[in-house]
Amino acid sequence: MQDLRINEQRLWDTLMEMGEIGGTEKGGCNRLAGTDLDKQSRDIFVAWCKACGCEISIDKIGNIFARRPGLNNDLPAVGTGSHLDTQPTGGKFDGVFGVLSGVEVLRTLHENNIETPTPMEFSVWTNEEGSRFQPAMQGSGTYVGRFDLETELNKTDVNGIRLGDELARIGYLGDMELGSRNMGAFFEAHIEQGPILEDEKKAIGIVRLGQGIRWYNIEVVGRPSHSGTTPMHLRKDAMLAAAAIVTEMKAIADRHENGLGTVGFMQVWPNSRNTIPGNVKFSADLRNPRPDVLLTMHEELLAFAEKIAEEHGLDVNIDPFWYFAPVEFNASDDVKAATEKLGYSHMDIYAGAGHDACYMADLVPTGMIFTPCLNGISHNEAEYSSPEECAAGANVLLHTMLEASERIAKQHQA
Repeated sequence: MQDLRINEQRLWDTLMEMGEIGGTEKGGCNRLAGTDLDKQSRDIFVAWCKACGCEISIDKIGNIFARRPGLNNDLPAVGTGSHLDTQPTGGKFDGVFGVLSGVEVLRTLHENNIETPTPMEFSVWTNEEGSRFQPAMQGSGTYVGRFDLETELNKTDVNGIRLGDELARIGYLGDMELGSRNMGAFFEAHIEQGPILEDEKKAIGIVRLGQGIRWYNIEVVGRPSHSGTTPMHLRKDAMLAAAAIVTEMKAIADRHENGLGTVGFMQVWPNSRNTIPGNVKFSADLRNPRPDVLLTMHEELLAFAEKIAEEHGLDVNIDPFWYFAPVEFNASDDVKAATEKLGYSHMDIYAGAGHDACYMADLVPTGMIFTPCLNGISHNEAEYSSPEECAAGANVLLHTMLEASERIAKQHQA
């Protein structure tokens, strides 16, 4: 087992093949949850896993689980997985690398006829990105019980189309109960999505913490009127108030160590050049690895919005619809042991983005493996991780899962 390695070229070819599904002119991917392209990516994942003898199960929120039997199938499985959906201008690696490094682990075990002490499970989680349906990590969050199933299936996109209807249409609305997989550990490989590993010249990031996130839908309700005939002091300009809140998002982030604030989505009504905006809807995203600091940032946003509403004589409605608490990954030592056994350079790191593994940490010991990405770029068509970097992450995943399987078997023997 010490000398066992994944097939670097095969992993790369698989990444490139998946990248053709929803591929963009600039070399990225646009593959949103519940679309026909999502179906194509799921179908090929299922085919690859079946070719290695896996049994496929799909749960009620569309999560896919491919199970490879072990020596003792009554023992809890060791799981891995990530997501196949992307941002509208996403890359070939975010999420997809985690799924396909799992496929490469599966193929490596299969071709070498290796029987693991416990079963192995390879998963695809529904709508991790939160691009078409909100919130992010929807499939894994529903699986662990953070979200209500019916509420999430009834979520709609900007065109009013239900997630549940789309999953049924593409053939991935399953009947397996949520949270019913018997897992003893879960690991997710992922590109870092930041520049730290590259800057520090480290091959592997051992993720110890997951950053806390608060997401908001904000609506500013003013009054539309003529831009040429309405004096400034008589206006109820929804865009002006929204702009003040957007600016304050940066100020809130700057006031707190490791604070982050982002507005990435906006709708303006009536969206006419010579009409004062009467309604503006936009997203807000606050992040911090410390729960007490993130709470303070949240309270500052609410207080500022109330102040702006009063000053501008309009309404500001805030829906704080998603809170993701900071996470501690308590199977990180398994990742570290595998990394050191393989001789890769490494460092401890925290996850600045949300990941499906963050929710799985609610149920089982969980760890994450980060690999570098060029210039730290992600959620961008220019996203890139080299074949060698991907191979290193997949090799660490392989040996992490093998070590965890041995450990679980020994624990149950004792």
